[in-house]
Amino acid sequence: AGPEAPAGAASCSGCHATGAKVDSAIPRLIGRSAADIAAQMQAFKTGQKPATVMDRLAKGFSDDEIQAIAEWYAQQK
Repeated sequence: AGPEAPAGAASCSGCHATGAKVDSAIPRLIGRSAADIAAQMQAFKTGQKPATVMDRLAKGFSDDEIQAIAEWYAQQK
């Protein structure tokens, strides 16, 4: 087991599958780079990337929280 999930990271698994064999239209976060996850979150936060839910969720996180969540997910296997 890796380090404990940062605040907010647990809410991601409500929609984003954690299992490799789960087929979902919502992309998995595990296995993606921290830079990619953070960039996507920032795009949702600024409204640059349209969304149904993620734009509202991303606005609730500070830049530091987004980075911490992205780095934690990138370390998960």
